[in-house]
Amino acid sequence: MSHEAHEPETPHLDFQGTTPYEDYVKADVLTHLQHTLSDDPGEMVFLVTTQVMELWFTVVVHEWETAAKALREDDVPTAVDALKRSVRELEALNASWKPLSGLTPAQFNSYRGALGEGSGFQSAMYRRMEFLLGDKSASMLVPHRGAPRVHAELEKALHEPSLYDEVLRFLARRGHPVPDEVLRRDVSQRYEPSPQVEAVWTAVYSSDERDEVARLGEALTDVAELVWRWRNDHLVATRRAMGAKTGTGGSAGVAWLEKRAQKSVFPELWTARSYV
Repeated sequence: MSHEAHEPETPHLDFQGTTPYEDYVKADVLTHLQHTLSDDPGEMVFLVTTQVMELWFTVVVHEWETAAKALREDDVPTAVDALKRSVRELEALNASWKPLSGLTPAQFNSYRGALGEGSGFQSAMYRRMEFLLGDKSASMLVPHRGAPRVHAELEKALHEPSLYDEVLRFLARRGHPVPDEVLRRDVSQRYEPSPQVEAVWTAVYSSDERDEVARLGEALTDVAELVWRWRNDHLVATRRAMGAKTGTGGSAGVAWLEKRAQKSVFPELWTARSYV
């Protein structure tokens, strides 16, 4: 019996309006958001890379808010799944530095003036990431007073428990001796390390590592490590592009980034390891 070769079926090409792909992804919107302000061809990659970072910030915020909600409901598997997804997303976010990591001072200066007073620390979505990590500061709402919706979202995030606050409240409900002053703290303030919380994590890691609380701790540590790597990659890329000059937007530039890179996320998860 002969077998005739068949051409692959032609996909559906004729649509009444825009394609279903465009309707879902909004690619036409995304690919027309780039409006460079200089004649330098390198500005396009800087602008697109920055916009891609903003999209990753948005996804990571979604994951951490999902994890926080799950922990409020004592649903550890859902929280850990969201944290693990965010780890892969943070890896992609961190890789966004690659196109910018080789910038020379001359290359950056060729379009730096187009930024004016613009600076990454003004990113509202990045600020929401920092707030979820427990790095709260009411002063960081000030740059957004002219954008009511953005300001309202940041103010709401400022006064909500951080992801780490939800972790500690969950640990307390599980019977771990998290001190009352930590559980009742003003969540609009920056989280400060606690020796008692360090002791809680020491006990968790000294017991069965297969315990779901220990797995939660490791998922949080993965997140913290990648946030630290993000800050360091940002520092290196900035140092390479502009040295120790004042940053755009009036920040201290490299000096400010060096200070940020020294801070640990979820600090007791790191210090407790010395006592296990």
